[in-house]
Amino acid sequence: MTDLPNFMTFSRPIALRVALISIPLVLLIALPQHHRQSPQPTRPQIQAGAETRLSSPSADWAVTVDIPEAPRGLRYSFPTPQTNLHDLENPAVYMPTGSGRVISAHYGSTRTNSAGRPVFHEGVDIAPTRRDRAQNALDPIFAVADGIVAYANRIAGNSTYGIYVVLTHEDEFGQFYTLYSHLSSVESGLRPGQVILKGEPLGVMGHTSSFGIPVQRAHLHFEIGVINNMHFDTWYRGKQRTPNHGNWHGHNLTGIDPMLLLLRLDPETETRFSMLDAIGELPVAYSLAFHAPGQLDYFRRHPMLWEDAPFGGGVMVVDFCQAGTPLSGRAATEEEARGVTARNPKVLETHAEALGRNGRRKIARSGNNWTLTSWGSEWLEILLYRAGR
Repeated sequence: MTDLPNFMTFSRPIALRVALISIPLVLLIALPQHHRQSPQPTRPQIQAGAETRLSSPSADWAVTVDIPEAPRGLRYSFPTPQTNLHDLENPAVYMPTGSGRVISAHYGSTRTNSAGRPVFHEGVDIAPTRRDRAQNALDPIFAVADGIVAYANRIAGNSTYGIYVVLTHEDEFGQFYTLYSHLSSVESGLRPGQVILKGEPLGVMGHTSSFGIPVQRAHLHFEIGVINNMHFDTWYRGKQRTPNHGNWHGHNLTGIDPMLLLLRLDPETETRFSMLDAIGELPVAYSLAFHAPGQLDYFRRHPMLWEDAPFGGGVMVVDFCQAGTPLSGRAATEEEARGVTARNPKVLETHAEALGRNGRRKIARSGNNWTLTSWGSEWLEILLYRAGR
């Protein structure tokens, strides 16, 4: 049997939740006739999903308000005509690599390279439902939710993503992205800054990449995740690297398991999905203590993930999932900060079950301890770039 997606095994409650207050739907009023002109009572704090009793100063009448919890998140639909996404082991639904193992189409450390080392897959690969006589995929690709076009790369050979589109979306979590790659083409009128609606076409499925993908394995590589640092473009240009995809380079985009969204989709009913709730469901793979001159850009944009008082500099502790998505942050205790300097971050703890095969390899064993790898050090440099500014 294929391994289950990570989120089906673990869960982690998020530290901070925000109650959304909807308009009262049921008002049950017991009001004696001679008090109908009584002054309105002071409005108390009301929490969603709670039954609240409002009393007048005379306490002769009361209003009971039953307020259901408002739906969280945006409305979502399928990224392709493929709607059988619950069939997790079907190669006609999820396109495997050359290994033929369907699990390789899923998110996580699901692949193994020629040296026998685990390789992390940031998204899921959705197979086509239609092909032409030359086996080219014909499936249109759709925006899964309302958003804005952040980037459209139309040059197949300058990214492992090939031709790809990045959209940004906003919900309680803040801004996040969805990514659609290996396309054969992008809609001709699609431009950065353009508002896009759920279900609008983005392009056509393909097999483009800077490495070879056979036409027989054409698919949509779909991601949903977080933007590590909105100053990444400046950092990348400072390194004089090419090609330059601005903030929409893969090194600045960290995906969460798309199955958290995709397995909720139903062609018959409306689907809502909250990125904040999804982040809260991810298990902690490791915790890292490191020195920061001030608050990270990431936590400035996602303040609900910061669990402490405003951060003015020093040592912070951040929990990460296996992909490196920051799940929560706080100021370090005196014990946690001991020995941590700007050049010497410290892996405080790891959780083997959540880390799995560690295909991302941002941390690695060094004797009895865990340390950042060279890639992990660069990734931390990206997170820290312009911290506190």
